[in-house]
Amino acid sequence: MKHISLFIITVLLGASNIFAQPSKHVIIISIDGFRPDFYKDASWGTVNLRQLMEEGVYADGVRGVFPTVTYPSHTTIMTGVMPAKHGICYNTPFEPAGATGRWYWEYDSVKVPSLWTAVKQAKLTSACVWWPVTVGAPITYNLPEIWTLPKTDKPGNLNILGKSASPAGLFEELQQYATGKLLPNDIGSEDLSGDENNARMSAYLIRTYKPNLLAVHLACTDHFEHEQGRDGPKVRQAVAGADRSVKTILEAIEKAGIKDSTTVLIVGDHGFVDIHTSMAPNVWLAKAGLIGEAKKDNWKAMFHQSGGSAFLMLKNRNDEKVLKQVRDILAALPEAQKKLFRIVERKELDIIGADPNAALALAPIQGITISAASTGEVFKAAKGGTHGYFPDFKEIQTGFIAYGAGIKKGTVIPLMGLEDIAPLVAKLLGLDLPTADGVLYPGMLSKEAK
Repeated sequence: MKHISLFIITVLLGASNIFAQPSKHVIIISIDGFRPDFYKDASWGTVNLRQLMEEGVYADGVRGVFPTVTYPSHTTIMTGVMPAKHGICYNTPFEPAGATGRWYWEYDSVKVPSLWTAVKQAKLTSACVWWPVTVGAPITYNLPEIWTLPKTDKPGNLNILGKSASPAGLFEELQQYATGKLLPNDIGSEDLSGDENNARMSAYLIRTYKPNLLAVHLACTDHFEHEQGRDGPKVRQAVAGADRSVKTILEAIEKAGIKDSTTVLIVGDHGFVDIHTSMAPNVWLAKAGLIGEAKKDNWKAMFHQSGGSAFLMLKNRNDEKVLKQVRDILAALPEAQKKLFRIVERKELDIIGADPNAALALAPIQGITISAASTGEVFKAAKGGTHGYFPDFKEIQTGFIAYGAGIKKGTVIPLMGLEDIAPLVAKLLGLDLPTADGVLYPGMLSKEAK
């Protein structure tokens, strides 16, 4: 009888181990415009990122989504599926009458389950600081990314952030205990204080509430890469600032007493490309009469610009005549101009999981960025950097580091996809996310986590 009892106990312990949660806390830190060279090249001076890389897992490169821009990418990180499935295909909606300044801020635009929903279903807690597409998301402590509309709101008004936060009063609590009273330029990407404050707020949430999942968006590096390109003094300052922000969060994990049960993921959304020329394909369409004056309702075809790409929208999705007209316009261009981009056909857009509403897309070569203008010259000088390109070359790849509970030290992944991050988080926290299409790489996991 004694032997039988011991056998039952052993079986039960084994069963509990099958469903064991490798990590109790996962902290996702997104550095916008994050590139593998920031941690692989010691000249960037990222002491904290390099330490995490050496003690955990890292990727030589991470393939992004198309277009390689912030909001589709961050939604893929949290869902494990490509934009065609999760519904956030661009940063901004297609607005043929003219851009209003709106971005895809609201979570109800996401069409599939996410890590946020999986955490809630598992009766765990979550937190968010300035993460894209989270207004109204099922997050326990939610400070979403949102800002004022330039034409309808007072510039820099922080009230919209306070109203969008949940629970009510969270933004005020974070200011009282984490940052002090914030002014409009203390939030966002244009000053390095934006990353610092996001890190401080994240640190406070970790120490006070110990959420099972926290995701924070550090956006300053992207801002200065747009201004200066892939390298420059401001870019290096922003990368150093992001590295210090990472350390602020790591210190909070240790002070909270949860270091041994926490996994830290450093992720990004896209790489960057230096640019020299802007191309405005809508000028071609306007000259052919396909875009009416002032972009009112008298349009037939228009390119939706997204950094280093452009997606063709037809007013009537089944208008083969107009589609042929656009193809003829592109085919009639001088050979020298046609060499500056390639046409991404619908079949290829389906394979990569891009916007199902686009008839085709233009993918320019490195150095060419797309303008939304429909008047003026097609080609103009440009400077700085951009992203949004088709994710088939190294410079547009983003980075990845994983460290801590459940992670095996010393594994290098030559190339992974953004969609592979959500399955890893689900595994670490013991979540159910069957809709994710990404791959869970067992080689990333420690023996105890497998």
